[in-house]
Amino acid sequence: MKKPTAISVSGSPFSLSFLISIFFLFFSLPAYADDGWWEGDSPVVKRANERIQLLKTEYGDISAVDFDDGSRFGPYHLQFITLEPNSLFLPVLLHSDMVFYIHTGSGRLNWFDENDLKEVDLRRGDLYRLHPGSIFYLQSSLEIEREKLRIYALFSSTDEDSFNPSLGAYSRVTDLVRGFGKEVLRKAFMAPDEVIEEIMTAKRPPLIVHAAAPTPSIRAKSSSPWEFEARLLKAFLGGDASGIEFNKKKKKKKGIYNVYEVDPDFENCNGWSLTVTKKNSHQLKGSNIGFLVVNLTAGSMMGPHWNPRAWEIGIVTSDEPGVVHVGCSSTSANSSKCKNWSFVVEKGDIFVVPSSLSGVALFCNLWTGKYWHGRLM
Repeated sequence: MKKPTAISVSGSPFSLSFLISIFFLFFSLPAYADDGWWEGDSPVVKRANERIQLLKTEYGDISAVDFDDGSRFGPYHLQFITLEPNSLFLPVLLHSDMVFYIHTGSGRLNWFDENDLKEVDLRRGDLYRLHPGSIFYLQSSLEIEREKLRIYALFSSTDEDSFNPSLGAYSRVTDLVRGFGKEVLRKAFMAPDEVIEEIMTAKRPPLIVHAAAPTPSIRAKSSSPWEFEARLLKAFLGGDASGIEFNKKKKKKKGIYNVYEVDPDFENCNGWSLTVTKKNSHQLKGSNIGFLVVNLTAGSMMGPHWNPRAWEIGIVTSDEPGVVHVGCSSTSANSSKCKNWSFVVEKGDIFVVPSSLSGVALFCNLWTGKYWHGRLM
């Protein structure tokens, strides 16, 4: 199988795409939606430099873009998370459904499932999902190539859980813990007073930090559950990160969908494409999200496509620019007022195509590149 240059995701009424190499997200529309359900009647382009910078440190950064389609599944919060090699994204409590794609690099995802701490190794091309209420953290690998771990994460509502922008996509575990009294924490974690005092008074670290390896003395210690939890809290609340043994008592999770390990839906000398939905990935069941990967060679184009029940969000992932052409559907009630749009997109740009438009034609007549595309269904 050839290396993909574009990906598409389906789910609620939005879609993501990347040109030359583009990753698409698509989001399904609610059953009551029609051509007039969204006030916008044109595609929207967000340039890479227009993203909201949420965090920037020497060990990584987080930027974001927000969209709202007016449906019960919106709004949508898209984050771009980058970790330098051997870095940690510290524990957070997830407030919404989270579907994410590994664009580059590798690492490990750890999350709490009831009383168990589970783990799964992540690598380029993986698609995964976490549910609201999950507590998770990430660690990037220290590879010879020193490739950064880059993650595209979409936060949205589902049929069962709603995303509230006022709460944010997630909260720091440290902030949540500090909201309780010392006596409550002491009883909850069965920890000594001095440990609770250190938790309450420790300096708050940034969300992304350097991952120091555990010392031999730490590895040699056997820990009860509360001792492990205390060390976890201590490290992430400003203590020594080497005090955590990250690989202890974790269960491996199978079933990750990787876009590079399956055959494309279509392939010829001009490129290939792959669609991922809940039909071929159990991770997407109930999420209203889907993916589309599109890989185009130099001098080629992807023909027009249209999903009348989905929005599309496209993210450009290649270093080279490309051209997007968007037109109206002839079946639209407002087709007489519709226009055609053509615009150039470059690496890191994001564009949104409403379901009322006839779809997207990707032109790569002069350049090569990659594209990540998603749909809201």
